[in-house]
Amino acid sequence: MGELTIGVIGGSGLYDLPGLEGVERITVETPYGSPSDALVTGRLHGKRMVFLPRHGVGHRILPTEINYRANIWALKTLGVSQLLSISAVGSMKESIVPGHLVFVDQFIDLTKRRVSTFFGEGAVAHVPMADPVCHGMRKLLVQVAKSAGIVHHEKGTYVCIEGPQFSTRAESMVYRSWGVDVIGMTNMPEAKLAREAEIAYATIALATDYDCWHHEEATVTVEMVIATLMANVEKAKSVIRLYVEHATENTASIEATTAARSSLMTPVDRIPAKTRLALDPILGPVRGPTA
Repeated sequence: MGELTIGVIGGSGLYDLPGLEGVERITVETPYGSPSDALVTGRLHGKRMVFLPRHGVGHRILPTEINYRANIWALKTLGVSQLLSISAVGSMKESIVPGHLVFVDQFIDLTKRRVSTFFGEGAVAHVPMADPVCHGMRKLLVQVAKSAGIVHHEKGTYVCIEGPQFSTRAESMVYRSWGVDVIGMTNMPEAKLAREAEIAYATIALATDYDCWHHEEATVTVEMVIATLMANVEKAKSVIRLYVEHATENTASIEATTAARSSLMTPVDRIPAKTRLALDPILGPVRGPTA
């Protein structure tokens, strides 16, 4: 097993962490096209880190336009085994006040136009997604947030919509009736692809607004989101620093890092050469079934 490498995907400001040393920018080309931007590597608390701005520097890529496969593939090839996803979200519950952090444990995927798997084109796998977030990572996130006195929610369900528009009020009320906790536009299919790539995945959701369901609050605007997000980013940075300080290879739950090897249906020797080459970072350790 190689050196523990922790990935962070989110806003470009997140890799401006005090104490981050040896910062380098790396351009990665993938079989699926280009990632959102160059990846930034460095070391924090002696541990290797890789950062990727999900929307590109300058926030120029719509949620639907994000090349999720290229992003996860690039992180995988740079050795990331634990991935922290930092995401701005709307709160769907009164108790989740804008400014709070939520350590999501479940997702509902309502996206419609996004490629959500590395498989296909001659390779079939069905990875389990019952628990899409790595339990070990989320447990450590909760612990370090408590130690820092940061207001947070230990778990929550994230409903992911296509966007880029915010919800209608009717849609928001439907999602509320489902009991979801937060709403966003970016964590799917990101979490699914991380699971296929055998990267342990956890979300730090930054509540910025009450979506549009709350009749006593102003309708969500970009200005509102940005204002609250800037304050939340500082909290996220504190959580990231503490997480990296305390994380070990054993932090990740085994089921989050072995999904592909137990889910491949196609015999490896039957997978077309082009597909096999694209999947090599994922299937490298996987023997799969035999013909």
